Amino acid sequence: MERITILIADDEAEIADLVELHLIKQGYHCIKAKDGQEALDAILKHPIQLAILDIMMPKLDGYEVTRQIRDKHHMPIIFLSAKSSDLDKITGLVQGADDYMTKPFNPMELVARVNAQLRRSLQFNRPVEADKPTVVEVGGVVIHPEERTVIVDGLPVNLTPKEFDILHLLASHPKKVFSTENIFQQIWGEAYYTGNNTVMVHIRTLRKKLGEDWNKNKRIKTVWGVGYSFDG
Repeated sequence: MERITILIADDEAEIADLVELHLIKQGYHCIKAKDGQEALDAILKHPIQLAILDIMMPKLDGYEVTRQIRDKHHMPIIFLSAKSSDLDKITGLVQGADDYMTKPFNPMELVARVNAQLRRSLQFNRPVEADKPTVVEVGGVVIHPEERTVIVDGLPVNLTPKEFDILHLLASHPKKVFSTENIFQQIWGEAYYTGNNTVMVHIRTLRKKLGEDWNKNKRIKTVWGVGYSFDG
């Protein structure tokens, strides 16, 4: 089996070397980049399964690198940044990152998060020997699981991988209410902890991309005190 390759993009060589050391111990192959442009060049040259990005990098920052990655790839992206405010974390997730860790960090926790993201990613991309995934059509929304594309009222909508996964989960079970904890555990594959607003942030951006606002009936309904459902 081909080794998994992870991109580490950080202009602080000591941090990049530390991350590489711990990932190599887990059997991963690592490619390092010292700025945003070098990170994008590496993705063009090598098959990358996951990217760990700093935000404040020379030439192109982590946000711009993520935007360009998301134009063509579905690989998991983890931000590893000194920017530690809640707004920074929310911005990172909205830009398309799958996870966000702040510096200083515990290398073993980063490895655990890398493992969790890769399990999720490889599970979604493994060959399917049974019937092809069913196309979901409900409430003007058409979801093609194989192509991971979404059409809303006849127009394509560009979603991040996690936004797509949440929409597919909810729309595949119309009217069913999923708790925030349940959504997080199914989509991120990790244990939920109190105070985690990751699902709420993704639901908010997902609603905007579906063309919804507070003055219109929402396809994604909030069931106060419980969670969310897709009503179409």
